Amino acid sequence: MSKAFGFVAYGGPENQEFLDRPIPSPGPGQLLIAVRAAGVNPVDWKIRQGYLATGRPLPAVLGCEVSGVVEVVGQGVEGFSAGDEVFGPTVAGGYAEHTLLDAATCAHKRPDVSFTQAATLPVAAATAYDAVQQLDLGSGRTLLILGIAGGVGTAAAQLAKGHGLTVLGTAGDGNQAYVESLGATRIRYGAGVADRIRAVAPDGVDGLLDLVGGDDLRAAAVTLNDPAKLVSTVDPATAAELGGAFVRRSGGADTLEALAKLVAFDALDPHIAATYTLEHAAHALSEVESGHVRGKLVLDLG
Repeated sequence: MSKAFGFVAYGGPENQEFLDRPIPSPGPGQLLIAVRAAGVNPVDWKIRQGYLATGRPLPAVLGCEVSGVVEVVGQGVEGFSAGDEVFGPTVAGGYAEHTLLDAATCAHKRPDVSFTQAATLPVAAATAYDAVQQLDLGSGRTLLILGIAGGVGTAAAQLAKGHGLTVLGTAGDGNQAYVESLGATRIRYGAGVADRIRAVAPDGVDGLLDLVGGDDLRAAAVTLNDPAKLVSTVDPATAAELGGAFVRRSGGADTLEALAKLVAFDALDPHIAATYTLEHAAHALSEVESGHVRGKLVLDLG
């Protein structure tokens, strides 16, 4: 049996509990890995709450991204062997001692990137990477990130700076120093946000990466020069209404390898705020669910 943490019904955290499940068997194209670290993301509690992917069998294991060591290689898999260190999005949940990965969407972990660092990349950092690529802004342009202090925003700010962009980001007063540490200019969110954006960027902004959605997106979008340069990771309906688009996810190993290389060369810092053991998974998820985490939280399974 393999220990895991998940939920037995859709809804609040009262439905979470530890699960003993048989060690999963990899199907064709899959890898069974012993998990060494798992990223904790807002999408995890949104799935538990029933906002996303409600068709999965219950009980279900939480978590969408992991790093670990290959134990069994499924039929038809090439390029991976038992003992390989890998990372990627999960097939069978990440808050667990063992899980499954699709070989086509995971990557080999570099020796100069830790398991905890690698576990932060497949969801938030990869989403940021895809969004910045989709916006395709030239060097010297200005990018506004709504909700910059979280995992996606943290990665997106650094990636955008690496492309030569000037980065602005909305965040609360308590995140002033953190946003500045990313090389970005903080804009206080809330009523009057458009005026505060224009005070910093009087000619408007060239791109908008939305990680918040709704009325906050509508309020900030009036400062965007070209509506087509709006990409949202959370609110496809409002983005389309405003002339923008939802993020297009690449889902490939190439993106993961590019991100790991950036981490290895200190061009991308996942900003791991804290690590927790699997036994404290509930606390880690509650921290993320509070909406006040800077950067990333990771479960370290050693």
